[in-house]
Amino acid sequence: MTVMTYARAINRALAEELERDADVFIMGQDVGAFGGAFGVTRGLQERFGRRRVFDTPISENFLVGGGVGAALTGLRPVVELQYADFIAVAMDEIYNKAAKWRYMHGGLFSVPLVIRAPGGLAGGAGPEHSQSPEGLLLSAAGLHVVTPSTPADALGLLKSAVRSSNPVVYIEHKGLYGLKGEVPDGEHLIPIGVADVKREGTDVTIVAWTSMVHRALAAAETLAAEGIQVEVVDPRGVRPLDTDTILASVQKTGRLIVSHEAPAPGGAASEVAAYVAEHALDYLAAPIQRVCGADIPIPQSSDLEQYAIPSVDDLIRACRSALSYR
Repeated sequence: MTVMTYARAINRALAEELERDADVFIMGQDVGAFGGAFGVTRGLQERFGRRRVFDTPISENFLVGGGVGAALTGLRPVVELQYADFIAVAMDEIYNKAAKWRYMHGGLFSVPLVIRAPGGLAGGAGPEHSQSPEGLLLSAAGLHVVTPSTPADALGLLKSAVRSSNPVVYIEHKGLYGLKGEVPDGEHLIPIGVADVKREGTDVTIVAWTSMVHRALAAAETLAAEGIQVEVVDPRGVRPLDTDTILASVQKTGRLIVSHEAPAPGGAASEVAAYVAEHALDYLAAPIQRVCGADIPIPQSSDLEQYAIPSVDDLIRACRSALSYR
C-alpha cells in the first residue's frame, strides 16, 4: 500500500493507462504544460508528449464532440472538463451522442470515452462552478456515471472507466483532491457499478457518495458512542446503481437515509429512495429520508456555501429521527 492524495491517485491512473495503451490520450483546457485547472494532469504532457496530452480551445461542446468522434475510430479519449457544471454546455454531445450512438447504430461500434468532470464545493467557486450534476445524467441510457470518494476508489474506477467500452462520466470531487488514503500498489481496478460498504452497521443505512461519504462516516463515529451502529454504503456511482448492495443493507437495518451535495429535487437520492420503496418497503421501520443540499444556487462565499450542503449534525439528526420510529 502507498499513501497518496485523491488528486495524485487520479494522476497515477491516467499515467498507467497512457503507458499501457497507445490509444489512450487526454485533451482539455490547460491539461498540458499547466497540468489542468487543479493540477491533476501535471507532468503527463512532459512524460507522454504533446500528441497524447494536449490543450484545446475553450469549447466544451467541441471537447466532448471531438472525444465522441475519436472514440468512434477506436481511440480511447479522456476529456477533462474544468468543472462538472460545464456538462450542461455539452449536453447534446453527452446525452444524445455519447450515450446513444452505440445503440442507434446496432452495436457496429462502441464509444469508449471518459469525461472527467470535477464537481462539488471547493472554496467559494460560486453557483456555476460548485454543483454536483450527477442527477442530470440519470436518464441518459447508455451512459455510466461514477463518483469516487477515496484515493483508492479514484484510481481503480478511473482505470476501469478508461478500459470500458461504454462512455463514462467520471465525477471527481474538487474538495477531495487533498484527501490522503492508502492505495494498493500494482494493478488496481474497481468494477463500475459495484458499491462499497465503507462501514458496517445494524441500525441505520446511510447511502452517500463523494464528500458526503466522509460526513456520513463522521456521523457514524459519533453515534457509535451512543450505541447506534450506522452502516455507510458508497455506491461509487449512480449509473449503473448497485441496488443489490443497497437493498441488502436496508433489509438488515430497516432504515434508510440518502445523502448528497446536490439539492433533493431532481437529485439521485430520489432514484435510490424510489427503488428501495418499490422493492423493500416491507423491511422499512421508518420513512426514507433524503439529507441533501439546499434548493438554492450555491453561494459564492466559502463560508456560506457550507450551509448549502448537509453537515455531520444533519446526518446525526436524521439517524436519530429514523430510530425514533419503533
